[in-house]
Amino acid sequence: MIQKKFSEVDRRIFSFPAVHPCEAVSPATLLGSLIVLSQNIGNYQSKFFASQRRNSREAIRKIGILLVFFEEIHDRGLILPETAVLCFSELHLTFQKIRFLLEDCSREGARLWILMKSEMVVTQFRVLIRTVATALDILPLNSMDICGEVKELVELVAKQARKARIEIDPNDERAMRRVLSVLDRFEKGIEPEFQVLKWVLDYLEIKTWSDCNKEIKFLEEQCVESEDREVPFLSSLLGFMCYCRVRIFDTLDYQNADQTDVQCNMEVLSCLNPEDFRCPISLELMIDPVTVSTGQTYDRSSIQKWLKAGHTICPKTGEKLTNTELVPNTNLRKLIHQFCADNGLSLAKTGKKSRDITRTILPGSPAAAEAMKFLSRIVVRNLVFGTSEQKNKAAYEIRLLAKANIFNRSCLIEAGTIPPLLNLLYSFNKSIQENAIAALLKLSKHANGKKIVVENGGLRSIVAVLQRGISLEAKQIAAATIFYLSSVKGYRRLIGEIDETIPALVDLIKEGTPCGKKNGVVALFGLALYHGNRQRVIDAGTIPLLLHIIASSNKDELIVDSLALLATLVECLDGTLAILQASSFPLITRILQSTTSQAGKEHCVSIFLSCCNNGGDEAVAVLAKDTSVMSSLYSVTTDGTALASKKARSLVKMLHKFHETSSSGQGCQACTNEQSVHVW
Repeated sequence: MIQKKFSEVDRRIFSFPAVHPCEAVSPATLLGSLIVLSQNIGNYQSKFFASQRRNSREAIRKIGILLVFFEEIHDRGLILPETAVLCFSELHLTFQKIRFLLEDCSREGARLWILMKSEMVVTQFRVLIRTVATALDILPLNSMDICGEVKELVELVAKQARKARIEIDPNDERAMRRVLSVLDRFEKGIEPEFQVLKWVLDYLEIKTWSDCNKEIKFLEEQCVESEDREVPFLSSLLGFMCYCRVRIFDTLDYQNADQTDVQCNMEVLSCLNPEDFRCPISLELMIDPVTVSTGQTYDRSSIQKWLKAGHTICPKTGEKLTNTELVPNTNLRKLIHQFCADNGLSLAKTGKKSRDITRTILPGSPAAAEAMKFLSRIVVRNLVFGTSEQKNKAAYEIRLLAKANIFNRSCLIEAGTIPPLLNLLYSFNKSIQENAIAALLKLSKHANGKKIVVENGGLRSIVAVLQRGISLEAKQIAAATIFYLSSVKGYRRLIGEIDETIPALVDLIKEGTPCGKKNGVVALFGLALYHGNRQRVIDAGTIPLLLHIIASSNKDELIVDSLALLATLVECLDGTLAILQASSFPLITRILQSTTSQAGKEHCVSIFLSCCNNGGDEAVAVLAKDTSVMSSLYSVTTDGTALASKKARSLVKMLHKFHETSSSGQGCQACTNEQSVHVW
């Protein structure tokens, strides 16, 4: 086909990126492409249209008739007049748009949105069918050698297209009114009737929990991508569907539901400083981080402007770029997205500066707010009084709802979800325990959530899951929960004083998946920010374990987080002694020289500096034996962050002083060997 391929991921709904055939295209190619395009449109006959059924069916029928006409011309090898080529070119462009419109109308997960945008969709159908009629008006049928029957069919299509009454289906209009009535009741603080909700979902053939969840995911995406003026209405519809998912469907159909949220790796934890999320060029939060050939990361829009200005060097290091390839830094992007979600921020839409980031503490609309309050009460009732299946579903609903934004979390917390969730942690049902701890993880990101967990004795319950959870998944999520709880200074001591906490985290690092190891490391890092916990972490045998991870892991993020924890622990004298006894300086040097992570380099420098401060000349002497260290330190002084540069300069001074002292000694062989270092 002539047109460019657009995937469902690339194309936003109600956008029609049709491509007009170029003037140089041959008539035969144009005709062949029209036939394929018409056949593709005909395939939509078997698709399900929750709304716009009549308009879709009529458009497909008309194009099906024209397909017979195109195939007749192709089979007979007719030469097309110039006006026919012009007509076919316009039809080709219009058919592309019709196909996109049919794709949208039959799109899975978009049924409610298509219904509520019926007026706009009808207008699109009307314009496109009228365009078909206009194109057929210039078609020189009488000068084309086709059979009379086909000619009559084309004339019939042209006549019907000109006179077609394309309007909203009365049933669609009735369904729209019912949805709007529910939203109106929500705004007034009145809970809608079950029968009305069920009628709407039945009309749209949303039959299962997972069908409903697909609608919610689609609406969430639209809230991010749409114009600001659309967001309140989208938020209201989102509240409507979330309420329906909780109230209408009693069963989680896991075999069809998207379970990606269940996977622990969706919860990305990191020891990174939020300042690492800023672009070195714009100093704004990066929306689309990309890495250049020097290993430095920038926001795509900023580095593209830099390159378009004719620059061929890395803005931060000054090194010449070996190529202009921009490699997406998906791991960093994931971290930035989670940082925004955890702190009530949403990334600005593409093309806008990140200073336009908005808070998500407030609901998108009054209807969405009331819907959230109503369904929060429902899940609490189910958590307390429901059957095992209802309790499991309620816990899973909470983990999904609390993931969305801070307002949802606050509603769920205020409704009293945390105490019954803590009780469910002692369940012998694997799914219930996993969903309960995952729900608590989401709620513990909220300040009030942390407070209520602790006030209700939740720390010991969470540590019990960490230590004796039914599944490894539950243990990993418990570690992540501890990380968020440890963000409160006072709670770090309380968590660390529970004897089982730190050994259980160390066991998770030993036995867990890469995600579990990462969660264990980061949770220990959070606890180690309280000085009183550091000795406990060291005594649990953490340092040899971290060194093993750094030496053997192929996960860059895990290595950087292990370095961060190590840098914190070596501030203690026992931590320094453990590093020196393990003869690990060559390993840390290798990472300093090889890692592309600025945070990783800074952690390496911090480890060296703490060891030299605590270990004295003995530690400095060990570091000075490796003549390659100095060049790496100089690199950090110029390319690193302000803090990393300061630490690197301190180390350089120590090493200079050591070499000067050594070279002024009484001519021992060791001093002679070090003489060449003095030029640094």
